[in-house]
Amino acid sequence: MNLREKYQIPDHALITVAGTVGVGKSTLTKALASELGFRTSFEKVDNNPYLDKFYADFERWSFHLQIYFLAERFKEQKLMFEQGGNFIQDRSIYEDTGIFAKMHADKGTMSEVDYTTYKSLFDAMVMTPYFPHPNLLIYLDGSLEDILNRIQQRGREMEKQTPLSYWEEMYGRYQKWIAEFDACPVLKININEYDLLQDQHSLESVIAKIGDKISRPGALAK
Repeated sequence: MNLREKYQIPDHALITVAGTVGVGKSTLTKALASELGFRTSFEKVDNNPYLDKFYADFERWSFHLQIYFLAERFKEQKLMFEQGGNFIQDRSIYEDTGIFAKMHADKGTMSEVDYTTYKSLFDAMVMTPYFPHPNLLIYLDGSLEDILNRIQQRGREMEKQTPLSYWEEMYGRYQKWIAEFDACPVLKININEYDLLQDQHSLESVIAKIGDKISRPGALAK
């Protein structure tokens, strides 16, 4: 009996992995998909027509970039359900509006009018019972110190050179976002509860928690 059957995880489920930079979303996504026999969905950054422009001029291009991400993530999530589920998704559609677009609005790199327009479009497209939400959102959590240590040990060079103030702000925004999130069931997992690089067997404890959460009433409602 494999772990998916052992912990009664339906093969049509869609599970999304969320959390701030450096917590190991991609690593967990790949490991869960491999163990459960699920497909993966990763953020697509190639061929993004706005990314370079955005980094050159935040104020001019932040709205365009967020609209592009919204359209691409919407199409991807819709496609996963049309294909019958069976996906582990790296990063959710909900983080864009709750974290990144909101941050630009707060900092003034997106106008209030543009943010209101973006948020209205997001709510009409996504925050509706007609849009298929994930069966479970796994939120990778940990203390700021633990996350910073992980970035230093395993992060990209660009992440290691990023100012501490950025990580502190991002951490605070993610904590506030997940405390208010209610679009689908949430499973919080502390990053210290498993270590896929040092102990592959620690993944089973994560899968056991997924099985327990996803089998509760309402978790598989569509």
